[in-house]
Amino acid sequence: MTSYTTSRPIGFSLFEYAPRVFAGLVSWHERRITRNELYRLSDRELEDIGLTRGDIDDVVARLR
Repeated sequence: MTSYTTSRPIGFSLFEYAPRVFAGLVSWHERRITRNELYRLSDRELEDIGLTRGDIDDVVARLR
């Protein structure tokens, strides 16, 4: 007869995943703030920093 021993309990612990979940939320929040701030700029201000309105989503996507 074969038996297996595991040192890991069955299931998961919320505390095990909490740091990754928290980091994901912080990252999402920072991207949201950046996107909102860029959309608040005028077309002239965006041009000054080398962006257009069409570039905003691409810029924010690269922040991941």
